[in-house]
Amino acid sequence: MTQTHSKSRQQAEIAFGHVQTQFFSKNSALTELESIAQARDAKTLRLREARLAKEQADSLSAPSKLTPKRAKTR
Repeated sequence: MTQTHSKSRQQAEIAFGHVQTQFFSKNSALTELESIAQARDAKTLRLREARLAKEQADSLSAPSKLTPKRAKTR
């Protein structure tokens, strides 16, 4: 069955549809921005951990490289 609505009801339905579309568009955009931020944070954390591991490895190997060689005595 097809229902016929008054002209004002049809206009209200159309206006509501536009508002609803805008709402879902904003919600979609916010979701996308949040996922980008989460990906950026995860990458930053991964790079920080890699940098700290490298710095620790360098600091452990640095003292052996910096020890002066003793002069040979005859």
